Amino acid sequence: MTTTFKSYQDLAVWKRAMKLTKEVYQVTRNFPADERFGLTNQIRRAAVSIPSNLAEGHARAGAAEFARFISISMGSVAELETQLMLARELEYGDPEALEKTLQDLNEIGKMLRGLAKAIQTRRRG
Repeated sequence: MTTTFKSYQDLAVWKRAMKLTKEVYQVTRNFPADERFGLTNQIRRAAVSIPSNLAEGHARAGAAEFARFISISMGSVAELETQLMLARELEYGDPEALEKTLQDLNEIGKMLRGLAKAIQTRRRG
């Protein structure tokens, strides 16, 4: 994995996270109306947080700051996973769409861990 890139928009994980965020908006569109300011809002905010923190971290000075924001994105992945699992348990939305979103989220988590490891290696080297 190369850690040389000019923009956060060059990161495959940022692109995947953006796609996932759109997916989350689609999945939550059919949640109960009374959840609009509850779980739906929380899920959407957690999803948006993943690519947003990658962008912000990349804009900061240095690898240490970027690594910190990657960690924050990883926290948002765990938060989103928990919320989507709750939505599944509550039988909100399309179960197949929720499962696909959870699988995509798992892949993004793996990509973030790989990026974090690459940044750590670069900082040491």
